[in-house]
Amino acid sequence: METISLKEQYLAFKAENPKKRIRDIAAALNVSEAELLMTSLGENVIILENTFDALLKEITGLGYVMALTRNEYCVHERKGIYENVSFSPHAGLVLGPDIDLRLFMSQWKLGFAVEDNNLKSFQFFDGNGVAIHKIYLTDKSNVENYHELVARFRKADQQAVVLFPTEPAAKPALPDEEIDVAAFQEAWTGLQDTHEFFGLLKRFNLNRTQALRLAPAGFAKQINTDDFKGVVQHCAEQQVPIMVFVGNHGCIQIHTGTVTRIVEMDTWFNVLDPEFNLHLRMDAVAAVWHVVKPSADGDVNSIELFDNEGEMIVQLFGKRKPGLPELKEWREILANMS
Repeated sequence: METISLKEQYLAFKAENPKKRIRDIAAALNVSEAELLMTSLGENVIILENTFDALLKEITGLGYVMALTRNEYCVHERKGIYENVSFSPHAGLVLGPDIDLRLFMSQWKLGFAVEDNNLKSFQFFDGNGVAIHKIYLTDKSNVENYHELVARFRKADQQAVVLFPTEPAAKPALPDEEIDVAAFQEAWTGLQDTHEFFGLLKRFNLNRTQALRLAPAGFAKQINTDDFKGVVQHCAEQQVPIMVFVGNHGCIQIHTGTVTRIVEMDTWFNVLDPEFNLHLRMDAVAAVWHVVKPSADGDVNSIELFDNEGEMIVQLFGKRKPGLPELKEWREILANMS
């Protein structure tokens, strides 16, 4: 019996489902997105050298592009220019007014230059072939610079890479009765910076949703999806600037600014603005929390959405910078939630 190659399966599936995205086709064929891309090596896909930090430092030359970061249930797309790109042993940073990223490069294992229907992009994946971050050219981008970068960072060996999928080591949460809840709550109320919260979780060996359940009184409240939608809608109507965080284990992408056009389609809640798009699967949201974290500049309020596994899907704050108190308008919107 003749074996049908993955490439043949991919092409046949695309022919029958022309509107399906590659991520969905990969799931249907029980392979990774990176494996499907590698079926087009030598045609419209090129493997890049694993010197992604050096490449990212050159992305500014592309000019105006679209940055895309997603997790299982939310897609975050932001247009702008990559600026102020830097790397430390702990993380990479892109700190432009439009493109704002936190990069965890140990997870970045594969990179490709892809041209699909005249759409040019750089795409980066983890060791399982799951997408971490993508950079798409726009009609304002420097195409000549793109081709120069592809030539410079092209890997000499263009043979498909064999993936060795690994399961992330899930850290089981301690039972509540083994947590020093009083000490944890005291440490929470003593926070001086929202960035200290991750260290707080590690110190007390808590996962995030467990921490919210055990939070000091008045610092974490479970709300519903309609509350979340209402907050975003009010921010849009009043043009209150917010910060929208979406991430995965290799990249966190942040939009800071207003949102305007809110569109719900089937199970998707969307922001469809010229510079910023968000696509959120509401049927995957298992819990929504209103969280308060103390800081040297006063309390900071966030809305945090989680899936069934307790993984963060998306996080919202009012626009703020260190040294400045939280926006009064953001607090008022949260105070008026149903």
